[in-house]
Amino acid sequence: MRTEQVVRHITDWLAAYLQQAKAGGFVIGVSGGIDSAVSSTLAARTGAPLLCVEMPIHQSRDQVSRAQEHIAFLKDSFANVASTEVELTPVFDQMIAALPEVEDQASREMALVNTRARLRMTTLYYFAALRNRLVVGTGNKVEDFGIGFFTKYGDGGVDLSPIADLTKTQVYRLGEALGIIDAIMRAAPTDGLWGDDRTDEDQIGASYPELEWAMRFSDDEAGLSPRQREVLAIYRRLNAANAHKMVPIPVCEIPQELL
Repeated sequence: MRTEQVVRHITDWLAAYLQQAKAGGFVIGVSGGIDSAVSSTLAARTGAPLLCVEMPIHQSRDQVSRAQEHIAFLKDSFANVASTEVELTPVFDQMIAALPEVEDQASREMALVNTRARLRMTTLYYFAALRNRLVVGTGNKVEDFGIGFFTKYGDGGVDLSPIADLTKTQVYRLGEALGIIDAIMRAAPTDGLWGDDRTDEDQIGASYPELEWAMRFSDDEAGLSPRQREVLAIYRRLNAANAHKMVPIPVCEIPQELL
């Protein structure tokens, strides 16, 4: 990959889309992870106003400190960057208190994980509406088009996606070129939605390089190792289960004779 040229291409694409949309700038959620770090830096490079929003919900201290350090890096590097913090923990807790109890605690926990992401999406669009700005997505190719590792109408609810055609490995290469801080470059990828230190690999059962291999794989399976077979099964299971996230919303088309 020609990293420097990709950086320029995405930066120009963001700037052109903003001009076409006649919007006043960008809004992005900064989590302390590599995807949001790279996406926010690319948006900052356009020179357009960029608001970075921190939205902790029972967040670990490490994630918060990485997000704050990255925002400080952006502000030191780009005059067009501003930031704000919205502490969503009380909002989340009040919502939990208002919801009825259920017996299936595993399903309830997953529903609340997705609720965190949707509260953050709502917050980003509040600021975007206030300032006529576009919400920048942070999903990469494996998450958005491979295994659907995002929340529908949560972190999947965005206006444009600058890194969704890049694998996680490629995003890290952009991170090196953009000077992303070491704390983020070294941190294990996590969605930060569980209130603990579990990583993406803990949840998925495979690393991003393994998933990238599975996403490309189209050869004879006879020679695969046991681990490769396991990874391929993980990828195919998640790809099928989350297909509804990765295709356009189905529309019931009415036959002309009924209209």
